[in-house]
Amino acid sequence: MTTTKRHRLAPMLFGSCLALSLAAPASAEELRIGFVAPLTGIFAQVGKDMQDGFQLYLDQHGGKLGGADVKFIVEDEQGKPDTAVTKAKKLVLNDKVHMFIGGLLASSGYALAPVSSAEKTLYISSVAAADDLTQRDLKKYPYFIRTSWTSSQPHHALGQWACDQGYKKIVSVAADYAFGYEVAGGFQKAFEDCGGQIIQKIWPPLGTKDFGPYLPTIKADADAIFSLMVGPMSLQFPKQLRGAGIKKPIIGGGTSYDEFALPFMGDEVIGDVSGLHYSAALPTPKNEAFVKAYRTKYGKVPSYYSENNYTTAQWIDEAMKKAGGKWPGPEAFIKIMSEIKLDSVRGPIAMDDMRNPVQNIYIKKVEKKKMFGYEKDELWNTVIKTYPNVGQFWTYGKDKFLAQPLYSRDFPPCKFCN
Repeated sequence: MTTTKRHRLAPMLFGSCLALSLAAPASAEELRIGFVAPLTGIFAQVGKDMQDGFQLYLDQHGGKLGGADVKFIVEDEQGKPDTAVTKAKKLVLNDKVHMFIGGLLASSGYALAPVSSAEKTLYISSVAAADDLTQRDLKKYPYFIRTSWTSSQPHHALGQWACDQGYKKIVSVAADYAFGYEVAGGFQKAFEDCGGQIIQKIWPPLGTKDFGPYLPTIKADADAIFSLMVGPMSLQFPKQLRGAGIKKPIIGGGTSYDEFALPFMGDEVIGDVSGLHYSAALPTPKNEAFVKAYRTKYGKVPSYYSENNYTTAQWIDEAMKKAGGKWPGPEAFIKIMSEIKLDSVRGPIAMDDMRNPVQNIYIKKVEKKKMFGYEKDELWNTVIKTYPNVGQFWTYGKDKFLAQPLYSRDFPPCKFCN
């Protein structure tokens, strides 16, 4: 190119660049967020609740978090850990996300955390409750933080509550996979440390539809039944149990009576008790506003899956504000998130020194009543007791808790079974 042509071209290029710069938004940079949830398969409705919760917060804030425009990229992990890994890698390597969020099952959480380490990309667990991710394994996952809960966290409190009610002998019936082991383990540990006895453990496979082979084996001398069901199992177990004429009280792990399942249950669950860090029936102005907004937009009461992801979006929003609306890198972002004390829909939340929330745990009883001005009687999880500021190590202390084995099929041992 001749010197004369270069001189003629320079003003044109400058003018083009100036026009582009004037057309581009002058606000903060784009924040790219990957979201992994089961949108097909048996957990599809749960995955939709996860996505809807996050999306509601985004919509309420003009598609921005902390001033940054958000590109929200959703991938279907089908409730399968190997698929979750494939989709997370796609989000990191192809879509160049700053972070990825989600994963439903505890087993998916255990599968996704190594991806964050390998790719040096932030992973926020907004649902997957696998205990050891914020316990013994944490050092392996420097780019991991949790905004939800550990599987055993609310169930230590529930075990204590069951003991305080005078229950002495309980049969445990829990889904046969990592989450079931950790939930049932936390309940058993606290219940037995208080003087109770787990006299039988029954492990139906994940996805069980017919509980007929298990119900006749439940020991007759039990005072109550502890259940941990997920997905469609939550609907079938209490219905089939009552249909078989078994009238023992049911004390359920949080997912057994979560709001994703409650509208599809019948009066057979009235009076059943569960424990979790959220209830749609929390009688607070902040929760009432959330329930009404969610129900208006999606036509249903929000589940804990919805709230956890709504609150995750809020936490990211607050962290991005502190970062000045610009992505500071995963290490700095984790540090900022860890220092935030959040006033959330579920109540006050802080982060412990192992990147897991310290929060209220609610003991809830299923009641049929009117709530928040809605006209008809519906099933709600009425809060009957609140345990404030519950951490993942319950009352044991971190060192003592971490010295014991991970909750599993065999720990705590069933020393009162025979």
